[in-house]
Formats: sequence, structure tokens, C-alpha cells
Amino acid sequence: MRISNRSKIAIYNFINMMLLLILVGGIIAFFLEDRLNILGDLSYLFIAIPAAMLCTFYVIGRQIFEYDSDGEALNFRNRNIVPFINKPLSDEFPKYKLISYEIVDMFLIKRLYVKVSSKNTGSTMLKYEISYLSKKEIKDLKFSLNKVVKTNNEKKELIK
Repeated sequence: MRISNRSKIAIYNFINMMLLLILVGGIIAFFLEDRLNILGDLSYLFIAIPAAMLCTFYVIGRQIFEYDSDGEALNFRNRNIVPFINKPLSDEFPKYKLISYEIVDMFLIKRLYVKVSSKNTGSTMLKYEISYLSKKEIKDLKFSLNKVVKTNNEKKELIK
């Protein structure tokens, strides 16, 4: 199963550009307000509100998430639309190494924690930001990961 929100890159770029333009407009309005002094002490809101919206857009997480479970390996890619903000995450490992997963939903922020078996440390926790996935995409991701975990648990039971 493949899950990707790459088709929404244009939308995220548009939102990013609009937020940046609103911030620049707010800065210009702040300096004009400083000269005209119409709003008084509330003029800082011209900068504070757009800056808070832009920060929220970036704090929510990396916008692009790609998942591929076709074949014998699981592929995870997570990246930001602005390349220099966050380093892109890219992991590929065999399906049999997947131990468990957990999706954490905190208001606007959604994270996927994947536990993978490792020779050196026993297990490794991989973290991905899935805040920009739709509910259907998250449901499909859960279904696919549940299927892999269930298959792995059944194989472990057969070995014992």
C-alpha cells in the first residue's frame, strides 16, 4: 500500500507563501502605524499574529509524508516543503523488523512512532510527523501497519 500527500505540495507552498506575504504586510503596516499612530499600543499585533500563524505552520511538522509497504520492505519518507528548515527523514527496512507502532494525536500535531528491531540496541524508535495527512490516509496507514505487525506476531508465535 502506498500513501503519499505529495500531490498537495502546491497547496502547502501557496499557504507558506501567503503566510510570508501576510507577515511582510504586517511588518509594513507596523511601521506605517508607528508613523500614523491610529491603533496605539495594539500595533504590535500586525507582526505578532502573522508570525504566530507562520510558526504554527512550521511547528506542526514536516508537510510531506510518503509510505510504501509494497514488496518486502517498508519505506518511510518525511520532508518539509522548505528544504533548509528540517532535514528530510528517509527510512527503509524489511517488514519483519517492525515490532510495533503508535500514533500520537495532540490537538494539531500528529506523530507516528515506529518501533523497529535492531541488532545493536535491541530496538529503535523512529519518529515521523503525519499532521498533514487526512483522516482517510491515517486510517489506511493504521490498516497497513496493523497488517504487518499482525503478520510478524503470527510468525513469532509459529517459531515458539
